[in-house]
Amino acid sequence: MTVKCQRIYDKQIAKGKRVLVDRVWPRGISKEDAQLDEWLKKVAPTTELRKWFNHEPKLYAAFSEKYAKELRENSEQQEAFEYLKDFVASSKEDVILLYAAKDTQYNHAKVLMKLLKNN
Repeated sequence: MTVKCQRIYDKQIAKGKRVLVDRVWPRGISKEDAQLDEWLKKVAPTTELRKWFNHEPKLYAAFSEKYAKELRENSEQQEAFEYLKDFVASSKEDVILLYAAKDTQYNHAKVLMKLLKNN
């Protein structure tokens, strides 16, 4: 079992448990089309952090640190992250972290995937 990231707008659907990790529902995607197993909005970065980052590659390292700190120190995010870790550990299938960001390299789902693999 592995953790993977995929943009929710991708036409090819990866096999596995599908978990949306965005705080806001992605535009233009119906709940039926999303085919989700979970929607963990509280594991996403706070609105303030997301706006600060603004998907600027030069801010990605600092964003990753700030986001990891949020997941450790914000009780709602910490609880959601613990739930996600348990979900991944108990899954018999790959877990696909879904996100809406256009940038497939510098986004919070990639940070989550790295944190999950290191925990």
